[in-house]
Amino acid sequence: MDETGPVPKANSVLPGYLPRLGASLLVDPSQRPLARPSDHVSLTWPHYDRSALTGGIVHLGVGGFHRAHLANYVDDLCATDASTWSITGSGVMAHDEKITGVLAEQDGLYLLAEREGSGSTAQVKGRIIGALHRFVPGHLDSLPLLRELAGPSTKIVSLTITEGGYPVEHGAFVGTDTLAEDARSQHPKTTFGLIVAALDLRRRAGLPPFTVLSCDNLTGNGHVAKVAVLGVSGFRSAELAEWVARNGAFPNAMVDRITPATTDADRAWASETFGFIDKWPVVCEPFRQWALEDEFICGRPAFENVGVLMTSDVLPYEHMKLRLLNGSHSGLAYLSALAGIEFVHEAVLDSRIERFIRELMKSETAPNLVAPAGIDLVEYQNSLVHRFSNPAIADTIARLCLDGTAKFPTFIVPSLEDQLAKNGPIRMLALVLAGWCLYLRGIADDGSPMKLSGDPFLTEATAIALASKSDPSIFLRYERALGPNVGHSARLAATFAEALDSLKSYGALATLDAWCEM
Repeated sequence: MDETGPVPKANSVLPGYLPRLGASLLVDPSQRPLARPSDHVSLTWPHYDRSALTGGIVHLGVGGFHRAHLANYVDDLCATDASTWSITGSGVMAHDEKITGVLAEQDGLYLLAEREGSGSTAQVKGRIIGALHRFVPGHLDSLPLLRELAGPSTKIVSLTITEGGYPVEHGAFVGTDTLAEDARSQHPKTTFGLIVAALDLRRRAGLPPFTVLSCDNLTGNGHVAKVAVLGVSGFRSAELAEWVARNGAFPNAMVDRITPATTDADRAWASETFGFIDKWPVVCEPFRQWALEDEFICGRPAFENVGVLMTSDVLPYEHMKLRLLNGSHSGLAYLSALAGIEFVHEAVLDSRIERFIRELMKSETAPNLVAPAGIDLVEYQNSLVHRFSNPAIADTIARLCLDGTAKFPTFIVPSLEDQLAKNGPIRMLALVLAGWCLYLRGIADDGSPMKLSGDPFLTEATAIALASKSDPSIFLRYERALGPNVGHSARLAATFAEALDSLKSYGALATLDAWCEM
């Protein structure tokens, strides 16, 4: 077992056993038993001096993915590169306040558990992450966060605010009266209102802007973040917008790690396995990947030293990941929900769904991609099926069904538009659309009502799905999610209507079986 720091007594709480760790606190490994010793379980502790960390990064939206990805990479640097970069966490949503409070209570420390396999032989690599060293409130009172963002020590402001958190649709800024009012306020309450207010304070103080680093699943996420910041800046002043456009930096990034939401079962498992209580552990797959455009203003951590691909062209990596991984996730999500399947690994272990996902990728998604240097797209597709099949992380279908209106424009529609433009096959993509449409109508294959996953535009989307009962093409003209182009295709309209009829008549699994035989 790999144990490089003190393990507490069973059922102790994080703040009680982990002050700001330094190398002086290391003890004899024989004094650090796990709660349940096993050749399949390891646990690593920070062995660097957390009191020497100096910050530099403020992250907005401290959820599970951030703590499994960016925070993990920064922790690697702290452990191996004598880096003093660290992260201050915050956010403006109610759930941000809750998780920020928990992590502040735990001095920013939490368990990151990489799990793979099943049963007693499942491999578990546990690690206590120390790179999140400060927390600033942002939900109830945003002024402390505004001061933190505007201060000279902040070099990078990173974001995981979900695909729907950006006021941008189809590449264009979407302003609202509420956002305009927030942008001009002395006490802004929205993510981009705060970013813009902080940039304005820095401009007036003669400081350079910080780098805005989006870690959300969006094509050209840096460009999308720039459109959002410039749009909100324009509400505040034309001078500010011009200054940001001239001096700002918004690197594009491809981020990848499957990280389900933390459950009470995860908390209980962590306590039983490792012998301590963590109120918000993170469970994820072992795989991680990050391709990052090297465009930073005030410096950056040496990410390349811990496996991040620093590049001048992120787009091939983005397209590959968003269309194959995320597109396949959306592809299986709604059809699996109709079939009453709860977990992703259960879905992929059904041969009908696995075959559908493979056919979707092989015939209708991958042909439109340019493989990034050194990556075999066939091997990548096989690796995705393997990753989806991992039972140890218990990823849920309900999580994949979240925020469909924000996901379809990035994960599904670009492949569909490419296939329509070259008269390529679209049957699998049409099934994905039909599955989402029926899901939004709220009735499973067995006739039972379904609890729909959250979406900022769920009421609007369900209304359109219900209206399309009389005319299926109504759904295809839902431009917020599907854009302005696909609704004009007669070929898609006919295939979509056929898919709807089959799903309604035979159910999701039988339809997948039949359609993959054609």
